[in-house]
Amino acid sequence: MFKEFKHFAMRGNVMDMAVGIVIGGAFATIVKSFVADVIMPPIGLMLGGIDFANLHFILKAGDTGAVLNTG
Repeated sequence: MFKEFKHFAMRGNVMDMAVGIVIGGAFATIVKSFVADVIMPPIGLMLGGIDFANLHFILKAGDTGAVLNTG
């Protein structure tokens, strides 16, 4: 069974996909850092000193955590 899996994993498509996932994860981290540290601070200054790190909007009120009596 392991021999069959090894044969499957060593085919080109699976290895290419694994490399793509690793590169995609690294690229996502780079883009996130670039936007948070380079792009957003000047935009915040232009808009009057808005700190986007703590900016959030409540779209819908959440559950209060009360237990419902179903019986």
